[in-house]
Amino acid sequence: MRAFLALIAAAWLFFPVNAPAGPSAAAGHRLETVHLPGAALGGLERDGDALLVTDLASGRLLRRGSGGGFVAFGPVFPHGLDVIGDPTGPYRVLRHRGAFVIAQGWTPVNSNEGPLDHSLIYLDAAGKTRVISNEFWNPFDFVTAESGFYVVDAARNSVDYVGPDGAKKTVVTFRRLARGASAMESLSPTEFRAGGEYEIDAVPTGIALRDGRLYVALFGGFPFLPGAGRIVSFPISGEDPEVRLEADDLNAPVAIAFDRAGAMLVLEHGNYDQEEGFRRGSGRLLMLDRKTGERSALVEGLTRPVSVLPWDAGEVVISDLSGNLHFLLRE
Repeated sequence: MRAFLALIAAAWLFFPVNAPAGPSAAAGHRLETVHLPGAALGGLERDGDALLVTDLASGRLLRRGSGGGFVAFGPVFPHGLDVIGDPTGPYRVLRHRGAFVIAQGWTPVNSNEGPLDHSLIYLDAAGKTRVISNEFWNPFDFVTAESGFYVVDAARNSVDYVGPDGAKKTVVTFRRLARGASAMESLSPTEFRAGGEYEIDAVPTGIALRDGRLYVALFGGFPFLPGAGRIVSFPISGEDPEVRLEADDLNAPVAIAFDRAGAMLVLEHGNYDQEEGFRRGSGRLLMLDRKTGERSALVEGLTRPVSVLPWDAGEVVISDLSGNLHFLLRE
């Protein structure tokens, strides 16, 4: 707990008068927020008692320790906006065998493709990079397992295994998700006939490994309908694994993790409005009971959250694209 509190110290976020209310925690918890001006924070990772986070706005990897400040390390990775105006860059970072591995997103618009784009990248202690594989379209998240990496490709709608030699094999390609006409009528009542069924891209985002199974968040593609998101899982071993539905009726789930007790944490990016984009304050952190299917909101009122990281004793860190780190603590 002491190390966790040290990460929060000396950088509180205050909401100005007349500003929309900030996020709130469930009963028995409290939420503290640290703000880094100008940042668009992404993937989270623990490094001892320090916190690692990617910044899509600057293309840097950041470390936050007990001193309370952010220290950039490694090179400047490619960064900018993608075709729909969202930030792309170093989406995720993991500590791996004394070094780091980074999932680097697709090429920003109005930029020439570079050698690090849409790649899984190895970064050694001396700051030198080596591309493990660049045979992706948009690698968004990954986990380590079996001496290699399971990588979510959000553009190809797949999970791929990459071995230590860089050889890539597609494990699962997700089918498009069926949606009834009633879910589409708000977009165009005349275009979508009653009783019809329509499909959207699955768009896998977050991934987690638990008890020999890979759990994947399916965000649900444009037009990002309410309740279109799902969590699915499949065994890590065997050919042509059977995909099992774990949870549905989710609003753009973007990340998934498990706490020490085995509870599933699902981070919802939020609700989408065709004119406004993702609505401010519509993101949530949910806890799902895999046995009963019961779900509860640990945090509500988040704006465009991206990553979730369980810490010790029930503490959790959440990042968002507005440069905020939200620290959830038990009372």
